[in-house]
Amino acid sequence: MILEARGLTKNFGGIKALNGVDLYLRRGELAGLIGPNGSGKTTVFNVITGIYRPDRGTVNMDANRIAGLAPHRISRLGIARTFQNIRLFRNLSVMDNVRAAYHPSVPYGPVSAVCRTNRYLDGEKAIGENVTELLSFFSLQDRRLEHAKNLSYGDQRRLEIARALASGPKILLLDEPAAGMNHSEVEKLMGFILEARKRFSLTILLIEHQMRLVMGICERLVVMDFGEVIAEGTPAEIRKDPRVIEAYLGHRPAGDTSEVRD
Repeated sequence: MILEARGLTKNFGGIKALNGVDLYLRRGELAGLIGPNGSGKTTVFNVITGIYRPDRGTVNMDANRIAGLAPHRISRLGIARTFQNIRLFRNLSVMDNVRAAYHPSVPYGPVSAVCRTNRYLDGEKAIGENVTELLSFFSLQDRRLEHAKNLSYGDQRRLEIARALASGPKILLLDEPAAGMNHSEVEKLMGFILEARKRFSLTILLIEHQMRLVMGICERLVVMDFGEVIAEGTPAEIRKDPRVIEAYLGHRPAGDTSEVRD
């Protein structure tokens, strides 16, 4: 296991957002976290990445406890994420949005930067090459000088993923990466996610409501409802699970043979 969460519980006043959630990721896998709106999926991401501290439970990455650490420390350990609502530096260029993610790991200090030493120049050159590689991978190189706010919605989504990858993560958490995309954009995104996992040796967990994407690329699915995990298995197993069908569609009449569909 590269990541393992046990007994995660998180309350907001009288609302139990998470109630004893167990979750794990095998190294190198591509898994999905699904469930109806309000089931607690994004809260799981927020606990894993340090935005929320769990009331109870543990999160371990490579056998090291990370629950309760500050977000920047968790990021440096190798977990990156995107958000439901795109969070780019809208008035910065595409290139500078990605460059910003390298700030915590620059190979020089303030004095080198002010004096423009060889260490600074070599570091900036290496960062520039890495940025170019990421933008080329996501087909954004030709738009590198444009402001992020001028990109199409699909391009902004890809830029956000590129920026997340710039931190050099082991684990990538994607929160509804296909939200708002049309059919063509979703198809391209599926290809990018699969290729990114291979090229950057990633373990990926994604939250998504578009079943075509989830069923098309995820190897394993974890289903949540009312802050609890109600099912886990392959996409084929989850598609026919009566608990999942009930969570998405309501009460399932006796003899009903429906499935969770794309």
